[in-house]
Amino acid sequence: MSGTLALTEQLIARASVTPDDQHCQQILIERLAPLGFACETIESHGVTNLWAVKRGTDGTNGKLLAFAGHTDVVPTGPLEQWRSPPFVPAIRDGKLYGRGAADMKTSLAGFVVASEEFVAAHPQHRGSVAFLITSDEEGPATDGTVKVVDLLEARGERLDYCIVGEPTSTATLGDVVKNGRRGSMSGKLTIKGVQGHIAYPHLAKNPVHLLAPALAELVAERWDDGNEYFPPTTWQVSNLHSGTGASNVIPGHADVLFNFRFSTASTVEGLQQRVHAILDRHGLDYDLQWTVSGLPFLTPHGELSSALEKAIRDETGVTTELSTTGGTSDGRFIARICPQVVEFGPPNGSIHKIDEHIDVAFVEPLKNVYRRVLEQLIA
Repeated sequence: MSGTLALTEQLIARASVTPDDQHCQQILIERLAPLGFACETIESHGVTNLWAVKRGTDGTNGKLLAFAGHTDVVPTGPLEQWRSPPFVPAIRDGKLYGRGAADMKTSLAGFVVASEEFVAAHPQHRGSVAFLITSDEEGPATDGTVKVVDLLEARGERLDYCIVGEPTSTATLGDVVKNGRRGSMSGKLTIKGVQGHIAYPHLAKNPVHLLAPALAELVAERWDDGNEYFPPTTWQVSNLHSGTGASNVIPGHADVLFNFRFSTASTVEGLQQRVHAILDRHGLDYDLQWTVSGLPFLTPHGELSSALEKAIRDETGVTTELSTTGGTSDGRFIARICPQVVEFGPPNGSIHKIDEHIDVAFVEPLKNVYRRVLEQLIA
């Protein structure tokens, strides 16, 4: 068994469901500290975060490459549906099964072993390498990476490169790398009407009827055309609720939950203004509360993406596609203090599913790609 696979299994065996780290980060610290990493644990409301850094010989003038990721995993779902216990790593037919195998404990193990091999081969490396690890990525993400970024920003710490170990590959290892993500903004809209008897509509105001024309306009609106890296911004209703449950009562209000997934072609302020303009144009009496859970970020093709593409090609022979599809990630926080943030990890076909797994054949190549990037950028 390879060292990377052994460490992956050790991490999978910890039932680290958000936000409980289950001492996974301590396992990482025990591997990193002997290499010369200064390890700092940052706790916030039950969330455990790790910032570990090993400075290069260039000191503060050298480039800093950070590996970022999370030790937490999503709940298992019905245990009886798993072919083997989710927190007992099992290899069957060339695949490693267990919760977190793909998302993202194999990446964490790859980060660590790649760093060990890199430091052994380049003890006088010029640049610096760091780890930014949280136990709050799969949950609210309010006490995890964002707290570490706030702390680093307050200290004036800047990162030059960051690789987030999210499972980005699709058909095979290395075919997709994320160089950005769309932003996410939600709205909670309440349309106010007047409740009344359904037989006397002239004495009431039906909020559903009032909403309908504005809703049709919001659905039909083209918010932007996207750009070179992003598809057009989308607006989707996730929930619409009204009524008392009785068939003879006109409701007094209608509640709508909706979400924008938006690109760098639009802004938070611009999208909000356009929604309000549509609602106002239809003369609606309403309340609207906004929540921005993440801003879009984009890393144009540059040093980091080029180094990663070359490492993947040299290790696997695969040609990489840069993509910004999918949901949000902690890269949205890290982009505040790092100009080049990309995500790369194993295939994502089984993430969050029953019998989550990774092909064992991908474990060592994943680690080797991470090591090759270190060698290109900070050796």
